[in-house]
This record gives sequence, C-alpha cells and structure tokens, in this order.
Amino acid sequence: MLKREVESICQQYKIKPAKSKGQNFLIDDGIINKIIERAELSPADRVLEIGPGLGVLTVELLKIAKEVWSVELDQKAINYLKVRFAPELRSKKFKLLEGDALKLNFRALGLEDYKFKIVANLPYSITSHFFRNFLEYGPKPVEMTVMIQKEVAERIVAGPGEMSLLALSVQFFADAEYLFTVQPHCFWPAPAVDSAVVQLKVKRTLPDVDAKALFRLAKIGFAAKRKQLHNNLAGALKLEKDQVKQLFISLGWREDIRAQDLSLADWIKLTKALLP
Repeated sequence: MLKREVESICQQYKIKPAKSKGQNFLIDDGIINKIIERAELSPADRVLEIGPGLGVLTVELLKIAKEVWSVELDQKAINYLKVRFAPELRSKKFKLLEGDALKLNFRALGLEDYKFKIVANLPYSITSHFFRNFLEYGPKPVEMTVMIQKEVAERIVAGPGEMSLLALSVQFFADAEYLFTVQPHCFWPAPAVDSAVVQLKVKRTLPDVDAKALFRLAKIGFAAKRKQLHNNLAGALKLEKDQVKQLFISLGWREDIRAQDLSLADWIKLTKALLP
C-alpha cells in the first residue's frame, strides 16, 4: 500500500528518485514503526529529521513529538511536503527547512546543545560529514536514531581488531549501538546495499584527553593500515622505532600491534604517553 502511495505521489509531483540525492524512499510500515519505537520519543521532544523525502517517517514523528524540524534539499519534494503538512506548518508544530543539511547554521536557527533528538533516514552520501557536524561541532543532540548503510553502521560500532578512524571518531563523542538491519526491498527504488539503524547517545562529558592530539595520532596510525603502528608513529613523530616499541610493551601491548587493534581507551592512553 505504502509503495503504491509513494509511486503515485512521485508521478503527481514529477519526482524522479535520484541516486545522487540518496532518494530511496522507505515503504515498509514495520520498519518505520521500529524506528519510532527505538527513538523513545516523548511529547516534550523537539526532533530534527534530515531528508524527509515524502514524509512517511515525518507523519509518525509528528504524532508524538512536540515539534519536528525537517531539512529537505529537493525542491519537488519540498513542494509536496508543504501541501501534505500544511496544517502542521501553520500551527508551527512542523518546520520545513529548505537547503543542504551540511551547510545550514542550526545554532542560528535556534537549536541548542542537548535540547533535541535526531531521527532520520539519512542520505548515505552525507553520513560521515553529518556525524562530524553534529558530534564534533554541534549543536549536539541528546541522541540520534538514524538509518545508514549497513557497512558503515558496522564500522561505527566496531571494537578492537576492526576499529577505523570513523569508529574512533564516533565513539569518542557518543555511545553507539547497532539496532537492526533493513533489507533493500523496504525501499523504493531498492538500493544495491543493505541498510541498518543505529543509535548514538551523545556524551555530555568527553574523555579526559586532548582531543586534537588524540585525533592527530589516530590519523597517523590509520594512514597506512597494513603497517604496524610503531612504524607509522616513529616515522611521523621522528622517534626511534625501538622507543615506540618499548612504550607499547610498557602499556601491555604487542610490539606488532596495528591501529585497528586499539580501543578508544587505548588511544587515550597512547595520547597521554606520547603527547602529554
């Protein structure tokens, strides 16, 4: 039913789903309900939605939240959303922001740290920049419940042995949980990859370490993943390899450890030891 409705709207408003804009419209009511359930919204919540598309998730958000802000880039989708949510726009329960979510100044628009939640089916092409914007620069949400590409979701929640710079960056600022997988047939048109919903509970107190120094080391460490970490660090920091190896031993690590083997806690220890 939802697929036919989505197809009909696209035909009426001459919307041709564009891969470049990440326009794979969600057509599974069960998945929508699961997202809403896991977001644990209350009537007091302000919700920011990125890429509402045809508003199938927006409808459910408006049933619970006090206020929903949706950011849409596609003008034809915007034209439809203005009609579909005309009453909610008039009552100011719904705010439609037109433009690129990565370029809008949300602080200037009135969003404050830890006073809103993000719930969204994200355009996959913006995932990494999106997380960086809202986790590092802010305004910071209380939490995010977002659908992203499954491969990226798995990277974000990875542990030692599978860590990446993305995983480290997200886990520094938030506690990340993989909620559930979403198959391609839940979308129209169906994407070529599986999707997943993740939840990030944003930390109010960050780890006690110089963040710039930590990420400087991490970028060095992950620059050549196949190399042992002591080689990367020694070369970039102009240290003797044996000196770095001895440091690893003093921290209880193997000499041949690689960047992906370290946890966030390990990177904090390493930063404090190398760049006090």
